[in-house]
Amino acid sequence: MPFERPTEHYDERIMDIDKEICSLIKKRKEVSDNNPGFPPLEYISKWSEELGLYEGFLMSLFGSMMNEEQYKPMIEPAGFRQHIAILKSVVKGERFYTLTSLRQYSNASVLALNIDWDNEPKMDSNSHQHSHYELYINDQYDCRMINGGSGSDHASYKYVVSPPLPDEISGIQFRFKEYSYPFNKSETGDEIVFEL
Repeated sequence: MPFERPTEHYDERIMDIDKEICSLIKKRKEVSDNNPGFPPLEYISKWSEELGLYEGFLMSLFGSMMNEEQYKPMIEPAGFRQHIAILKSVVKGERFYTLTSLRQYSNASVLALNIDWDNEPKMDSNSHQHSHYELYINDQYDCRMINGGSGSDHASYKYVVSPPLPDEISGIQFRFKEYSYPFNKSETGDEIVFEL
C-alpha cells in the first residue's frame, strides 16, 4: 500500500533540523559500516532522562534504524518466462535443505527453498524452533524473501532475486544465513551453502 502523509501540517521552521537528522542517520550508517546494532538499554534510559524523550519512542526509533532494509522497495516479478528445475540438497544437522526450482521473469527470478526434518518429540523445545533464512548470492544481486511458512516437520520459503539470474545457473553459489528473527542480524550460526 502506498504511504499516505498522515497530516497536511508541517512546521517549516524545523526543516533544517529534519535535514540534519537525515544527515546524521547517513553518517551513523557510514561510521558503523551499516551495521549499528542496538544501543544498550542503559544508554536509552540515560538519553531519555537527559533529553526528556520517552524510552519507548527511542527504542522504536533505534529499532527502525536497525531494520532499514525492510523499507527498501521490492521488485515485483513480471513477465514470466520459464521454470528451471534445480533439485539440489544439503544435509546439515537434523535438517534436509532443498533448492527445488527457479522461476524466471523478465525483471527478476524467484527461488524456492524447502527444509525438512523428523518430527519426533525432543526434550529440547528449541531443537526445531522456527528460524528466518536470508539469501546471499553476491554483491550484484538483491535477494528478498517474499513468503515463507512452516509446519511440524517442513518449512518452505520463496525469494525474489533481482536482476534476474541467468538461465544457466551452474557456477553460482547460493548462501542462506539463519537468523532468529527477520531483520535481526543476530545469527544462530548455521549457514547453508549450495554450489551449483
